[in-house]
Order: sequence, then structure tokens, then C-alpha cells
Amino acid sequence: MEESIRIALTGDSFITQRIPYNQEKLKHIRDYLHDFDVRFTNFEVTVHHFDQYPSATSGGTWAAARPFVLQDLDWIGMNMMACANNHSLDWLHGGLLCTIEHLEKENWVYAGIGRNLAEAAQPKYFETKKGRVALISITTTFENWHRAGEQRPDVPGRPGINPLGHKQIHRLTKENLEKLKEIESKTEINATRNLNVKEGFSTDHSSSYSFSNLSFEEGQPGTITRMDEKDTERIYRSIEEASRQADLVLVSIHSHEMKGDYKDRPADFVKEFCRACIEKGAHAVIGHGPHILRGIEIYNNRPIFYSLGDFIFQNDTVERQPADFYELYQLGPTHQTADGFDARSDNGTRGLAANPKVFESVIASIIYCDGEIRGVELVPISLGFESSRAGRGKPEFVSKAHGEQILSELRQLSSEFGTELLIQNGKGYIEL
Repeated sequence: MEESIRIALTGDSFITQRIPYNQEKLKHIRDYLHDFDVRFTNFEVTVHHFDQYPSATSGGTWAAARPFVLQDLDWIGMNMMACANNHSLDWLHGGLLCTIEHLEKENWVYAGIGRNLAEAAQPKYFETKKGRVALISITTTFENWHRAGEQRPDVPGRPGINPLGHKQIHRLTKENLEKLKEIESKTEINATRNLNVKEGFSTDHSSSYSFSNLSFEEGQPGTITRMDEKDTERIYRSIEEASRQADLVLVSIHSHEMKGDYKDRPADFVKEFCRACIEKGAHAVIGHGPHILRGIEIYNNRPIFYSLGDFIFQNDTVERQPADFYELYQLGPTHQTADGFDARSDNGTRGLAANPKVFESVIASIIYCDGEIRGVELVPISLGFESSRAGRGKPEFVSKAHGEQILSELRQLSSEFGTELLIQNGKGYIEL
């Protein structure tokens, strides 16, 4: 019988301030994590000294922290990080490259970003005394210019993220599609696009009908999503490579896309993609992005965590924000970050800051033995929703009653995938 590899999995670490090493609640988290061989999180900030140019837009907050946060994540126990997410380019290519520099300087095992597409897409490996673990990190939520670019013999690649592109197709009846075309004929909504195609500045290989930046086709009314074939082929090749080079393959997917307007349910294409990752050789898929929990699916006897929520969430305490952030809330150069965060949340009454589910999560653990995953354990945590802005956002274990409430909601979300989640003594268990 092979030795088992014990792995702890967490969601987003949006860490922007120091972790107090002497806080007992955090020490309990640290002690728990250090019992595992692999400790994973999604690193959702860029690292620099606010000396990089900000992007004109962000993933919601211009995510950045001083380099000390890497030391703090190391202290609490993390040793493997995904970095592909919608905040990776908040501070343009300079911020991304600075983040890479600090990650490499401190010898982190990270994946999902790179100086070019080959670097961003490649599997990264963590060596344990019991076997090698591979990590592939991708994001479905990004601006098109966030994509890492391929190298050429005569031109360098472009720094960026490992992307999984997708396109929504809206289906209409034949009658309604004809009405849409009639509207186009009486307006100039497609004029620029049509001219660009005519003059060769863009191409159109799609069978769907474009109306401005939206795509339509005839069929049963509704909306479907198609994944970018080139992206999926690249990612599947990475999984197949990693499955030959490592004992255990983890795929991290950062995805805000949802089913309709149900934030706690993944988009259909995300489910399709995650299942395909398992079929290609991944042993587990780790989702995050919406800042709340989503259900767990057991597919081919391997777990898909559609979202593990947050592990650290300090998006209201970023040290600095660019002028673009203040302008969103009609604020000027004399205002400070606290003014902007107050305006965004309407003094804590709306958005993420007002949602207690953003501050409830689980640490998931899996055991890999004899070539397969041998069960899932879920330990509930809280990030201190009731605390002040300065006090909230850091993980702590919860009471049995609070834990069972968190797990009951996760059990309901997971039941839609046919997953049976057993709750016992404040912890959750899924047998495989």
C-alpha cells in the first residue's frame, strides 16, 4: 500500500494586511493546516509597493498588497498557490511581473500566470516525501487583454493569465431573429464591425449572428455558452502532461460565471469543463471566484469543488486605490480609501461587505492513496462577519452549531449534483 498524501484546500486569499501571528484563533488554523502535506489557496492580489501603473478597470477592487503578505501566507501554512484570476492584471503587466518576481524570490510553487502563455499554462509541481503533486491554474473571468500571449521566433510573448475563454450564444425563434436583423438594417449598430471584417482588420468564422457585441442563433429560446476550443485543447494537454509527470493532479479554476442570476450555482459550461478535466486525468478540481460557497460534485469518484468561498478576505482594506476607483463614487483627490469603500458598500449595507455568506467557508481536505482520492473532509470556518472592518477577513474555526449551519447549506447546494454530505460533530464528510 502506498503512503497517502494529505491535502488541504482553501478558496480565495484576498490578503492585503498583516496576519497577527500571536492571535490564538489564527494559531489554531495554522496548527490544523500544518498537519497536511499540501496546503493550497488561490492568491487573489498582486504584490508590489504601489509603484506600478494601475489598469483603467479592475476586477472590482484594484487588488494589491505589500510583499509581506507572502511571508504571512507561508506562516499560516500555505505552500501551493493558484494565481490566475480576474485581479491578476489590476496593476497592468508591471504589477503582474512584480508579483512573479516576488513569488519566485521566495520559492513559491504557483501556477496560472507567466511572462508568456507557455509559462502561464504550464503545470507546476510540489514535491512531498510521499509523492509529487501537480497544479494547473486557469481563470474564466478576465478581460481579453489579460490573456498571456504566445512566443514567436521574432517577437516575445505577452505576460498574463492562463485563460479559458467562452462565448454566450442567445437563441431566438426564427421570427424574433428576423426582427433583430430588421432592427440592424435600420440602424448602424453593426456598421463598424462589418467594415472591419470587410477590410480584413477582424475575421468572423462564427455561424452565429452578431448584433453589436452579442451573438444570436435560431433555436429554442434561451442562452448557451461555448468554450474557446483553443483554450480547452491547451488546458487538456497540460492535464495530460501533468498526469504523466506527477502522482496527483489538481486543477484550479477561478470563475465568477453563474447559472442565470444564481450566484451560488456555477454556469453550465463550468460544469462541463470541470468534468472534462477529471476525464483528462485531474484528481480534483478546486473552484473559487464568487466569494461564496458552491456545491460539491463527485464525478468519476473524484471531487469537484465548484467554489470553496474565501479563506482570507480583506478587499475593504487595500492600502491604496487609483483615481479611477474614486471616480466611480464621485469622490476626489482629497478622499481616502476608507471613503471609497464606505461609498461602495453604502456604509456596509450592500454588496460583499453586507453578505454574511462571503465570510463563511470551509477548509476541504482530501487524502490521496493507491492512485485515488479516499474521501473528503470539510471543516467550517468564519471570517468574522460581525467584526469591524479591521477585524474581519481572517479565518477562524466556528462553534459546532455555526459549523453545522454552514455545512447544511453546502449539503443543499451539493445535493443538486447527487452528492451525499454527512454532517457529524460539526464537520462534513463525503465518502468515495
